[in-house]
Amino acid sequence: MSVEPELDWVKSSYSTGDGGQCVEVAVCPHVVHVRDSKDITCAGLAVDAAAWTAFVGFAVR
Repeated sequence: MSVEPELDWVKSSYSTGDGGQCVEVAVCPHVVHVRDSKDITCAGLAVDAAAWTAFVGFAVR
């Protein structure tokens, strides 16, 4: 049985605290976890770190 470490979630710097669309991420060595900050009980996504880097690079263009 494996025990998963507790993830250190970080909310988007674009979050204004007024209930808008917010995303949280937790970075591990090879995986980035992404979830909706408004409903942290729902399952998030686990994305390969290289794919996340490519996505963020595309999104900031």
